[in-house]
Amino acid sequence: MAKKDRKAGRRKQPPPALRELLRIPEGEPVDLASYDSRATPGGPADKAAALAAVPPLAQRLAGLQERLYAASTAGGGRRVLLILQGMDTSGKGGTIKHVIGHFNPAGCRIRAFKTPTPEERSHPFLWRVRRALPEPGEIGIFDRSQYEDVLITRVRELVPRRDLGRRYGQINRFEQGLADNGVTLVKVFLHLGHEEQRDRLLARLDNPDKHWKFSPSDVEDRALWPAYQEAYELALHRCSTSTAPWYLVPADRKWYRNWAISTLLLEHLEALDPAYPEADFDVEESRRQLLATG
Repeated sequence: MAKKDRKAGRRKQPPPALRELLRIPEGEPVDLASYDSRATPGGPADKAAALAAVPPLAQRLAGLQERLYAASTAGGGRRVLLILQGMDTSGKGGTIKHVIGHFNPAGCRIRAFKTPTPEERSHPFLWRVRRALPEPGEIGIFDRSQYEDVLITRVRELVPRRDLGRRYGQINRFEQGLADNGVTLVKVFLHLGHEEQRDRLLARLDNPDKHWKFSPSDVEDRALWPAYQEAYELALHRCSTSTAPWYLVPADRKWYRNWAISTLLLEHLEALDPAYPEADFDVEESRRQLLATG
């Protein structure tokens, strides 16, 4: 093959899927400092291009969601669970607003995991998570998740280290069981920069309409930034598996964050390729009867 032809052949190669670009390698130690929180891997050229890409993305996502739900009416058991983890202000709520807004809310199940209630503390740590799982045909969204029990519990030393160490294996077995039962997991770590978090917290303080989103504990947690980064690195390392990998999404640029998570969901839904069920009745006979009613 001539040199010119070889170059043409290379140009024909499709770009790698975003889930391959953002996937945390299985079994390898994670160093969050090596990831640029302002990067835009595989993304549009700029904010304007990302915003222009949203309408076609939204249309495709909505169509796939409808097919997923329709398949469940005929006994299909597939469902999707999007898990969002990240430091305060990393954009978990913004993702729900701007990305999940593409879907029909009737087919979504959104759950934010906050400080456990007394009832929740009386059960094993996965109990409250199991109760919030999506039903067949649904798209579930977790704002924080079972990973709080190996993150804040580690940083704040809320449980003995020997118990904490067992939880990684429990989480992996739990997620394997979900996958075996028709759940597609999309686990996203929103990677926010230290300076960007400060700016976002200051913006909340500067705007009285945002004071409700601020808590003095945000400052306390920020002071523990190195400990949280270490806890996240360990969780990403221990719980990024072939069945349920972690995806690291740089989160400083909100427009990239929204585009990337929309694209990750699209790739996973397209891989599922849900189909509308065939009619279990005589279509033509029903048409004849309907027309006969006048």
